[in-house]
Amino acid sequence: MATLPVLVSIPLDRHPYLVVPGTKVHLDKIDPADHHLYEGDKSEGKNALVPLAAELGSLQNLLYAQGRKRLLVVLQAMDTAGKDGTIRDVFADMDAIGVRVVAFKAPSEPELAHDYLWRVHSQVPRNGEVTVFNRSHYEDVIVVRVRGFAPEERWSKRFDHIRCFEQMLVDEGTTIVKFFLHISKEEQKERLQTRLDDPEKRWKFNPADLEDRARWSDYQRAYEEVLSRTSTDAAPWYVIPANRKWYRNLVISRILIDTMTGLKMEFPKPDFDHKKIIVE
Repeated sequence: MATLPVLVSIPLDRHPYLVVPGTKVHLDKIDPADHHLYEGDKSEGKNALVPLAAELGSLQNLLYAQGRKRLLVVLQAMDTAGKDGTIRDVFADMDAIGVRVVAFKAPSEPELAHDYLWRVHSQVPRNGEVTVFNRSHYEDVIVVRVRGFAPEERWSKRFDHIRCFEQMLVDEGTTIVKFFLHISKEEQKERLQTRLDDPEKRWKFNPADLEDRARWSDYQRAYEEVLSRTSTDAAPWYVIPANRKWYRNLVISRILIDTMTGLKMEFPKPDFDHKKIIVE
């Protein structure tokens, strides 16, 4: 059997898709179809994900067993960029007991009656848990901005709030990794059309998505400011080329493996001498 190409491990602080804190992001200069970190094709890429998913499952099991550390994964993207697919494929081998996915949709009336971070804080991971945010608190500086749900003098202050909020979580023991799934406008068009044409995917199509698509440039500018102003050493952003779904999954898996390996976790030692116990 031929050996599959390998997606190499890269030091996270020098990763090519890392948004280096303090730098300005220009999304039009980042190729959403880039795949230079992996030499294989689509078929090989899908096969290469299998051992990565298994390794992530082992690391998640270790995180859960140790019960002292937490991982928060934030996924943000334009519509159709693959947040659901990423969750389904990358986290496939993790144990459901220790993984939780939170999808932030339009805030409810009780949520609107509180500050915008109220509904978010209650969903952050607890000890031993991996929590994935499908959309997140960043909606309150993206959708709110583009759709005009709040004046600039209000949402513009939230960048500082969010940085402080994430730093607090990190200081209290949470590791945060944030991914922006970057697709082209042309790729989004194809995916939206596929949803319309496929009876099994049509339910996912929302006519409101076309309203957001018409604001593509506004969303791109909003995301650029988010990425530029909220990527920190404590809670970094990675801009993941996502036109190729299989490549997106490989890159995110590798980054998560390297992040979790860096936590230097160990299985807890039992408070008894296992050699003296006999199971009859």
